Amino acid sequence: MKHPLWSDEYWLLLMQLYLKKPMGVKPLYSKAMVDLALELHIPPQFLYEQSFRLRSIDTPRLEKLWETYADNPNKLRRAVRLLRSRQGYGNANEFYDGVEVNESFERDFKPIDSETGLTPLMLILILDLYFRLTPPVMIADTPEIVELAKLMGVSPRLVVEVMEAYQGIDPYLRRTSVSDVPYLDALRQVWNRFGNDSPQKLAAQAAQMKEYFK
Repeated sequence: MKHPLWSDEYWLLLMQLYLKKPMGVKPLYSKAMVDLALELHIPPQFLYEQSFRLRSIDTPRLEKLWETYADNPNKLRRAVRLLRSRQGYGNANEFYDGVEVNESFERDFKPIDSETGLTPLMLILILDLYFRLTPPVMIADTPEIVELAKLMGVSPRLVVEVMEAYQGIDPYLRRTSVSDVPYLDALRQVWNRFGNDSPQKLAAQAAQMKEYFK
């Protein structure tokens, strides 16, 4: 199914991404894939699926694209630069004027708190780890917490702070107090999305999302 914001010109952008070393379809939540998704306002899942179409060369148009650019990276670079330089391109206020843009996936990558720099994506990864630990080991020197904090580029103490806030909204702990943090609403939203679902499903998605920080 075609995305309403997809244009066949974007095959150029996907091809450039595909040809970047290591050549091939990039992971769903790789930073390069997500950055392109944010640029186009098109979910990374759609671009990921399109990347497999690009690889399979299932239309004459794609066959022509490969013939023209696959062995000519300079020509591809010029074509991509021309595409991005067109009037209004990259300016969301003008380029998407009058177009309904679904920003649900984009919000996961935008900071929710200017002081900590936390994003919903980080909260999802922390929630995944939360479900695999017990409260007594939700401390800053626990190896799993140290590892996740290093991956996301934050302090272990911040990861612990988020976990403590999750304890406050976890219905199974039945705690009467909720941590006073400025991002509490975002925590509740992430919990509502994933907290009542299968931990295995969350773990599978979190494993993919970690690619963004690698």
